[in-house]
This record gives sequence, structure tokens and C-alpha cells, in this order.
Amino acid sequence: MKNQKLSPRYLAVCAMFVALSFVAVLISKIIPNVAGFLSYEPKDAVIVIAGFIFGPLTCVFVSVLTSLIEMLTISTTGPYGFLMNVVSTCAFTVPAALIYRRYHTQKGAIGGLALGIAVLAATMVAWNYIVTPFYMGVDRSVVAGMLASVFLPFNLVKGGLNAALTLLLYKPVVTALRKAKLVEDGSGKKGRFSLGFTLFALAVLTTFVLLLLVMLGVL
Repeated sequence: MKNQKLSPRYLAVCAMFVALSFVAVLISKIIPNVAGFLSYEPKDAVIVIAGFIFGPLTCVFVSVLTSLIEMLTISTTGPYGFLMNVVSTCAFTVPAALIYRRYHTQKGAIGGLALGIAVLAATMVAWNYIVTPFYMGVDRSVVAGMLASVFLPFNLVKGGLNAALTLLLYKPVVTALRKAKLVEDGSGKKGRFSLGFTLFALAVLTTFVLLLLVMLGVL
């Protein structure tokens, strides 16, 4: 947790990230599902920002709490949904936070997020092959036929969208938290995010939004 103690300030910021993540889950409910049951949730962008600030263990902490609240309130998928939510979020956010902790620069952020997308896609192909037959009540061969055509592209697009959102939102969020004295003044100072970097993030976001619209059959 980047040498963070379990101080009241740290717990308060984590609680804020859990709340923001849950709001992101609620917002995602207005987005149609892919293949009838795969939903895009922007919460991973919120959680990876927490990981960029405090380290990879915070990603796990916030992910578990957010997914637990979702399961106990609005989820219709029960323990299966909780498990897949935690695995999916951690697969994306933990590698990204690990790389960014080691290379605290713009290149480190991009490299970490790119690794997170790759790990997310590979992990969810494996976990959907294992878990989805139980959840959907279908033969494993049915799920196997969806791995390359549905699960892999969906998670690549999902990861790309959340990576772009992270690049756009990280600096403003860290700046606001520093001004509120909720994180140390030194957090996030290295590798300033320039206008060119913002335009790059917007281009990436636009690309993956269009790909999601294609998957949803809108385009």
C-alpha cells in the first residue's frame, strides 16, 4: 500500500473509492449487455486509480468491498458474480498498479495498463471456461465456442476503455485529493500528464467506445 498505514485518513480515502466504484457499477446498468450477460463496468478505472496512489493491495481491498456490496444489493448473479467481479478487477488493476509503483511515470502508467489489459483478457478467458458453465447451466463445449469470439474481445475492449478512463482521470483525482489533504503532497507528482497525453487518452477512449458500440450492434 505504498507504505501506507491503516490510518483513519487512508481508510476514509479507500471508503471514498469504494463508494465511487459502486456508483460506477450503478451507472453501468444503463449500458446494454454483450451476449446477454457480459456487462461493461467503469469501476475498474476507479479502482486502478486507487492502486496507482496507494499500491496493488489497495486494488484488492477496494475490489472485494465493492463487489461484496454489489452482491448484497443489486446483483442477480450471487457468489458467481462476486467471484468473477473480484477476479476480473484484480487481473486488470493489480498488474497495472505493480508496474506503476515501480515506474512512476507516464510510460509506466501506459505500460502497466497495457499489461493489465493483457492479464485481464487471458485470465477471464480461463475463468469463464471454468466458471461460466456452472453459472449458465450449459455444457463446457458451448462456453469453449464463445472464448475467442465473445469473451476475449469483450475483455480487451473493457480493459481498453478502463485504461483510457484511468489515463484521463488519474491526474485530476490525485490533484483533488492532495488539495483536500487526503493524500500526501508527493503523490502523483512525477510524470506530469500533458495536453498531448490527454489527447492520446481521448483517442484511445474513442477507439474503444466505438469498438464497444460495434459489439453491442449499435454500429
